[in-house]
Amino acid sequence: MSGPRTVEELVRQRLSTALGGWRGLVDSAVAPLAFLVGWLTTKDLAISVGASIAVMLVALVVRVARRETLQFAVGGIVVTAVAAFIASRTGRSQDVFLPGILLNLALAVVFAVSMVTRWPVVGFLVGAVTEEPTAWRRDRGVVSLCQKLTGLLLAGYLVRVAVQLPLYLAGNTTALAVAKLALGWPLLLLGIVVAGLVLLKGRTPLQADHGPAGGPAGGPAGEPAQR
Repeated sequence: MSGPRTVEELVRQRLSTALGGWRGLVDSAVAPLAFLVGWLTTKDLAISVGASIAVMLVALVVRVARRETLQFAVGGIVVTAVAAFIASRTGRSQDVFLPGILLNLALAVVFAVSMVTRWPVVGFLVGAVTEEPTAWRRDRGVVSLCQKLTGLLLAGYLVRVAVQLPLYLAGNTTALAVAKLALGWPLLLLGIVVAGLVLLKGRTPLQADHGPAGGPAGGPAGEPAQR
């Protein structure tokens, strides 16, 4: 199978890999759903967290059987285990959601700083497969594309924090569980659709935009097009 020929195609592939594809979306949805069902039916933190971990263990076994990557299933189990440990220590059920809120907040800060400095995070997905990891910054069009996609991901993190943080402070565990589920894969899927529309518009040649400074992307030697 031939590799990507355009920057847009490359970014589509890299984002799909980073998000775990459709299986990654499913894995990210079943755990919050299991917690929500367990909490609504029992109001017991241990049972709800146990149900969440159980479905992730099933997902892990399925991935092992299919010889697929385990990073997303293992990552979900670790995050849930940490959240359960914190909640068990504090005795507050809403603390199950604290690690996720803090993670989204941290990612929002990182993505925002990357955009302000014009080193958008998505650009590094492009640079990771080239001989010059920062060569993508020589082309204004590529930087602009990466800025848009980074901003799209940033918006998702900000929405999650804006919705979940007040619910956490209010101690509303049920609403938090619903919000986590609603702002999980549905919001991510919406972001992917919007990103797909942005990426489908462009046909930026991959090699031309990631060549050496003296090549098509950089203009005259030693004179990059974008700083």
